[in-house]
Amino acid sequence: MSKWIRKGDQVVVIAGNNKGKTGQVLSRTEERVLVQGVNIRKKHLRKTQESQGGRIVEMEVPIHISNVNLCDKEGKAFRVRVRNSAENGRELVYKAGGEEIGHRSVKKQA
Repeated sequence: MSKWIRKGDQVVVIAGNNKGKTGQVLSRTEERVLVQGVNIRKKHLRKTQESQGGRIVEMEVPIHISNVNLCDKEGKAFRVRVRNSAENGRELVYKAGGEEIGHRSVKKQA
């Protein structure tokens, strides 16, 4: 689910030109995420007084949050759910190999 994705998470792109690429979320706005090494575009910069020569800069551009999914270290996408536990409070968990693995804790939403 896209509402659980936040800065620092490992995600895999599930749709678009960069399908299959994985990266870390650098920032998130309401509907878009900036993923490291994904959706790279070239920007042409004009010659200014600060930089004497014009240049071309490659930069990551945000993609829609519905096109990414949380993944594990190997890059395999998974679905998360919230589990309430007495010692850890609320946490995101996913299933792998028949057992539930804790992904991270979840702040209580107002």
